[in-house]
Amino acid sequence: MFDLSGKRVFVAGHRGMVGSAVVRRLAGENCEVLTAGRADLDLMDQAAVRGWMAREKPDVVVVAAAKVGGILANNTYPADFLYNNLMIEANLIEASHRVDVGKLLFLGSSCIYPKFAPQPITEDALLTGPLEPTNEWYAIAKIAGIKLCESYRVQYGSDYISGMPTNLYGPGDNYNLETSHVMPALIRKVHNAKQSGGTVEVWGTGTPRREFLHADDCADACVHLLKNYSAQEHVNIGFGSDVSILELTQLVMEVIGYDGEIVHDLSKPDGTPRKLMDSTRLHNLGWKPKIALKDGIADAYSHFLQEIG
Repeated sequence: MFDLSGKRVFVAGHRGMVGSAVVRRLAGENCEVLTAGRADLDLMDQAAVRGWMAREKPDVVVVAAAKVGGILANNTYPADFLYNNLMIEANLIEASHRVDVGKLLFLGSSCIYPKFAPQPITEDALLTGPLEPTNEWYAIAKIAGIKLCESYRVQYGSDYISGMPTNLYGPGDNYNLETSHVMPALIRKVHNAKQSGGTVEVWGTGTPRREFLHADDCADACVHLLKNYSAQEHVNIGFGSDVSILELTQLVMEVIGYDGEIVHDLSKPDGTPRKLMDSTRLHNLGWKPKIALKDGIADAYSHFLQEIG
């Protein structure tokens, strides 16, 4: 077991949804949390990252920083998604090695798995088939991050681990319809429809099934992994069950209190037919999610309302 007490923990990406949740969760640990905003540290600048790490000398690093977006953003900016994420993770992991960081957690995504991986998806499905084309750029960058952590463990004995969260949502999510993921997009769409009395547009057929985990549950899992896991294999961080996009839309409408018409934009892609991860490895370490989907959506909507004033 790795003890966080008295440690200096650097959360890279602390202003993002996941990073901010990790910072909130670490407040309950006896540790010092280090953060650096974009104005203070450009994570794509290797020399800047090396210099910052040499000065601050963190004991623990959580790599929650990434360029993220939905299907449309991935399709529109493939070079940004591949290059930016490769640079961010490589700079942080290499600099961590240089200053002898005791523990590092790299966070990836469930999109690392093949488009038609057997369901639920186990960790060993990685690299067994073609990726979903609509987000392969991001997926390849995240796969590289996993392998980078593995390589430092193999070559140097570094205690670097990787966690692969499923679809996340919660406080601090991105509600821009041009770049957001499905959950925040639906929350904004349903909210807007309620205000105008209009229809709720769903991309594609609504039949694909997805798994959703609240960001605070993910952060709790991250801390659990830091304390209790040390091995080369990455670990799935999932909720354990999934819903169809149509069912999710109906649930969001129930939470927000709107019973308007749902319409399907069949010109938009469905993406992967189903994506449910097998989180047995994490559950066997003694961790389980606590926030039910409906309760989590209500929490996310409450924060959304605060954001828009």
